[in-house]
Amino acid sequence: MSDAPTTEPCDACGDPTTDALARTVRLSVDRANIDTQRLCPDCFADWIQRYQDRLGSGGDEGDTDSEIIVD
Repeated sequence: MSDAPTTEPCDACGDPTTDALARTVRLSVDRANIDTQRLCPDCFADWIQRYQDRLGSGGDEGDTDSEIIVD
C-alpha cells in the first residue's frame, strides 16, 4: 500500500486534484443517483455559487415543507 496521495482530474476543469482537496457533488432523486461530480476547490466554489444563485432561498418566506436536502 502506497502513502502517495491519489490524484484524479476534476470533472469540470480537468486539473489533477488530490483526494484530500477534491469534493464530490451528488445529485439524487428518490434515492436514485442521477449525477456525481468530482470537483477541485475552485470548481466546487463555482458550483456552490451557481447553486445559491439558481436554487438558493429567495428570502424568508418561511417554507418549512421543503423537500430539498443538502447533505
